[in-house]
Amino acid sequence: MEFERTRVDVVDCAKTYADGTRGLHPTSLVVEPGEILALLGPSGCGKTTLLRLIAGLETADVGSRLLFGGTDVTATPIERRGVGMVFQHYALFPQMTVAANIAYGLRIRGTAEAECRRAVGELIELVRLQGLEQRRPAELSGGQRQRVALARAIAVRPRVLLLDEPLTALDAKLKASLRDELAELLRRLHITTVHVTHDQHEAMAIADRLAVMQAGRIVETGDGETLYRHPRHAFVASFLGSVNRLSRSPEECARHVVTLGGADFACRADWGAKSTVLARPEDVEVGPLAPGWGWAQVLRRSFLGERVRLSLGVEGRAALTADADRDHPARQGDVVGIRIRPERLIPCTEEA
Repeated sequence: MEFERTRVDVVDCAKTYADGTRGLHPTSLVVEPGEILALLGPSGCGKTTLLRLIAGLETADVGSRLLFGGTDVTATPIERRGVGMVFQHYALFPQMTVAANIAYGLRIRGTAEAECRRAVGELIELVRLQGLEQRRPAELSGGQRQRVALARAIAVRPRVLLLDEPLTALDAKLKASLRDELAELLRRLHITTVHVTHDQHEAMAIADRLAVMQAGRIVETGDGETLYRHPRHAFVASFLGSVNRLSRSPEECARHVVTLGGADFACRADWGAKSTVLARPEDVEVGPLAPGWGWAQVLRRSFLGERVRLSLGVEGRAALTADADRDHPARQGDVVGIRIRPERLIPCTEEA
């Protein structure tokens, strides 16, 4: 199927509810034609509010502007915006078959029956539901229902596809499988997509670019790898995985180091007087005591299958978290060496 690749411009969009609650502060964002953009953040951060504004399910504050392909749709009702939506719980019609659910949007638009059948057959094949056309939603697995909802949303060839936590209702194993399927399907379709989720793994697996939100604002945007490795904001670093916060004394700042367990580890000189730097658990190396390494005591060892997570006591600091190979020999009570390579330290130019 071919889709129009539509650019979405969100210009100073805000939402204030009747009781005065600000659901979204003035926000500007561009979704490029054919791009998959994830709105990522904790519950209540404003990501669903922004999605509903794009859809036309909420009315934006005065002064807000939304454009699809350069056309202002701020006052355009949802049925004329050309959006397709997949909701958290799919919202399928329980009395209808799979085929009838997928064809629903086409039929209410007056599409000829022959064209409906052709489109449904193409979509059934696209989302791999062959043989299930006459089943009803109650007879399907959660993953199959999710595929029906997606097929129904794209059947009408929307200009923009909106996904509201589409994998939340699935168990962890099925979610991981469908996450990859959804990513592959969306890339084949090349449809402009806005995907709301609170799951950073889902966002990084599916989206081309992430917009991380906090307290009604977009904090930072970028591709998943850049935001994980080089976040500018402490909130983004902590939301996209675990981090250790390492405070630095004025003396450490002056010497461009951070001190751990009696050893100094270099920080870049242009970080200046930053009082805190960050390190991810996988970047904290744990080994035997050696020159140039600091020391720590293993407080707890947690076996996580593919890796071991160690909680380390470091003199004068809060416990440090380190991820090591699953066969790492360190045990609770052991004294070990620790090291963080300078290039693995993360500066944050803004604090959460």
